[in-house]
Amino acid sequence: MKNFTCSCGQLLFFENTRCLSCNKDVGFNPSKMSMYPIELDAQDCSPKVCKNRLDYDVCNWLVTKSGASYCVSCELNQTIPNLLRADRRRWWKSLEQAKRRLIFSLLSLGLPVKGKSVEPNGLAFQFIEDKRTDPGVAEEYVTTGHLQGLITINITEADDVTREISRAFAGELYRTLLGHFRHESGHYYFDKLITNEGTRKRFRALFGDERADYKAALNQYYANKSTLCGDRDYISRYAQSHPFEDWAEVWSHYLHMIDTLETAGDYNLEQGAERFDEFGETIEKWAQLAMVLNSLNRSMGLEDAYPFIIAGKTLKKLRFVHDLIYPN
Repeated sequence: MKNFTCSCGQLLFFENTRCLSCNKDVGFNPSKMSMYPIELDAQDCSPKVCKNRLDYDVCNWLVTKSGASYCVSCELNQTIPNLLRADRRRWWKSLEQAKRRLIFSLLSLGLPVKGKSVEPNGLAFQFIEDKRTDPGVAEEYVTTGHLQGLITINITEADDVTREISRAFAGELYRTLLGHFRHESGHYYFDKLITNEGTRKRFRALFGDERADYKAALNQYYANKSTLCGDRDYISRYAQSHPFEDWAEVWSHYLHMIDTLETAGDYNLEQGAERFDEFGETIEKWAQLAMVLNSLNRSMGLEDAYPFIIAGKTLKKLRFVHDLIYPN
């Protein structure tokens, strides 16, 4: 993730809505992948401010599509939380911030980001909860997942305490909002990138046969997850559940890598990188940077920022993702 600079010279971060130096309102233009000062009330200009910023202050992107009211990220929303409740509104803001980081990465990589208004199986998001946290809603149980382009996030994932309880219960090393978005986007791009028999054969040689019964595989995983040992052929324990989940986990870790490497490069760290077309260099720099990140966290008394090992077949799986994004 890059940082940006205001016209006054002040550093701007990706989530900024205002420059802390000159006090100008700022916005991110996804068509130019840049951030700059804006006139918040000048809706007759182009590009204009996203309606979700004007109405709810949950977005800092600009509208680049003629005649639209929402930015390229917010227009993908199908369902949002109940905004009459202050905590849900805070959760929604966190969800939107994580989603925009995902969309930024996808756009940076040149991946197609088209909503369902453009194509039936396009990308969409719904942020909902179930009766466990709100007895007044219709849904009995909501799980974070993906179906035909629609990514569902249970909004309680935006609550730090609830998410940490879920992480500990599931025995996960890592669980974040951004991680959820990246993982579920992997399911979406499976159908976008693995489109011919050649890539499908390569996929099955690395990840296994995705035609295996998904529900049965997940049931077996959850019944036995407490006894599963780490396997270096898989990026995480959950990746062992089914080839689709293995793919989505590897995809999300690839996005973790390139975004963090870009951030490090933007701060002129020698372990950082801005170009990712050479996989060997990318993975070498990531190994160095992950060690630095983990060591810094330990110095602060925190758990490792990246508690995973990339080795063996996992490395080949990451290369497979890389080659799909950067075809020769």
